[in-house]
Amino acid sequence: MVISTTHSRASSEQAQFFSYGEAANPIRSGLTSLVPYRSFSPTFFDDTGSAVLALDLSAELNCNGPATGPSLCANFIRVHDTELRTAAVATSQLFFVADGEGETEACGEHFSWSKGDMLVLPAGGDAIHTSRSKGALYWVHDAPLLRHLGVTPSESRFEPTFYSHLDSQGRLADIAASPSGARANRVSVLLGNAAFPQTRTVTHTLWAMLGILPAGQEQKPHRHQSIALDFAVDCEPGCYTLIGTELDDQGRILNPHREDWVAGAAFVTPPGYWHSHHNESGADAYVLPIQDAGLHTYLRTLDILFSN
Repeated sequence: MVISTTHSRASSEQAQFFSYGEAANPIRSGLTSLVPYRSFSPTFFDDTGSAVLALDLSAELNCNGPATGPSLCANFIRVHDTELRTAAVATSQLFFVADGEGETEACGEHFSWSKGDMLVLPAGGDAIHTSRSKGALYWVHDAPLLRHLGVTPSESRFEPTFYSHLDSQGRLADIAASPSGARANRVSVLLGNAAFPQTRTVTHTLWAMLGILPAGQEQKPHRHQSIALDFAVDCEPGCYTLIGTELDDQGRILNPHREDWVAGAAFVTPPGYWHSHHNESGADAYVLPIQDAGLHTYLRTLDILFSN
């Protein structure tokens, strides 16, 4: 094969050329940083006054922030005494009510909420939150993805959607009581939206699951290519997640990082890492993972695997 080096004009100043080995795996070479292990304490919710705390890892990710992962940003919200306005240049926003009661005005609609409820807003979903007592919210949106792409949303892909605690817990109880639920490695309810029948996800980019980890049980390792921003809804000491990159010949995680659950705390499970959940507390526990798996499912890249 003859490769000609003849050309009529010089390349642009920004143009670069790399061999395959130099650029095919920028994560391995350290050019692209790994998603770090990290947990975020719920002590923010103990303070008074209305405020937002971005769970920001943008320095570790070497990207513009705030960002908790390459495509998602998680936040703690405290609504107390004064109204609070939230806004994000995002296609999808999910608010989970960790505690309290209150109201939200968004997209021309009024929503009343209490502990365990969930509200999902589309592009343009600027919101005003108020609480009659003291509200604690977990807020996740996909603004980092849009920031990376250099785009702003031009349309809403779904209507504002409310998921009541009563309905989600009722469906979860039905699943747990079913014959298949008794045998399942994961007892959980996935939140879907009728606008996305292909992916059966809560939005076109976000995926959300309310799961129960029964007392004395272990959920064996699995992995997926989406990042998980896990929120510990309710748990007692003795609940934890093991996370690592490899399995031994028994299907156990080698040299795992242990992340102990604390009610109201959030932690990051990096994409592609094996993780298992354990409950040695003597009481049932609940967890809410929020992921960018709506996008990965549509792209056919989620690649979810179980150890056995």
